[in-house]
Amino acid sequence: MGAAIRAAGRDDRERIVRLLDEAFQDDPVSGWVFPGAEYRRATHHRLMTAFTEIVLAEGRIDLAEDGTACALWLPTPAGAHDPDDDGPAQLRAVVDPANERVELIGRLTADIHPADRAHEYLWMIGVSPHRQGQGLGTALIGSVLERCDREGTPAYLEASSARSRGLYERLGFEQHGPALRLPDGPLMWPMWREPQQP
Repeated sequence: MGAAIRAAGRDDRERIVRLLDEAFQDDPVSGWVFPGAEYRRATHHRLMTAFTEIVLAEGRIDLAEDGTACALWLPTPAGAHDPDDDGPAQLRAVVDPANERVELIGRLTADIHPADRAHEYLWMIGVSPHRQGQGLGTALIGSVLERCDREGTPAYLEASSARSRGLYERLGFEQHGPALRLPDGPLMWPMWREPQQP
């Protein structure tokens, strides 16, 4: 599918937050972090706002021109994981101070994140529910993976659903270590992709 994709800027912030909030309302991991539909509708957007702010400052957000899909990428140097990092606690304080799961998921995913090699980290990709299954996710990810292949850079992500895991496998990602089971919650699959020859 051909899709017009551009790098997002600060002017796109609210559009990206709305898109991610809508796209992840039914996601198993979002449902675990924010249990209950009413609570999730009232609170989830604050986490998406924090993620958007971090990636606008430190990475790159690719946005479909029509605003129906976006991908958040962070370049991650080797040795980036610091077990004493208080980022997850800071995130919880900003997003939902009473919700321990906001901090816990940050710590659990940091613990499984590979630190031995520099890579591109696909933090999340969101597609509007009415546009899912139309190839937008593949188009968004593909442009960065092509650059990774040219530059010899691996890529990493955590799949939050079996459906997304299948998409990533089709794009050359493989499971990287055991799946992460969130306490009393769903699985997340760490996935790694070596750069591929054109």
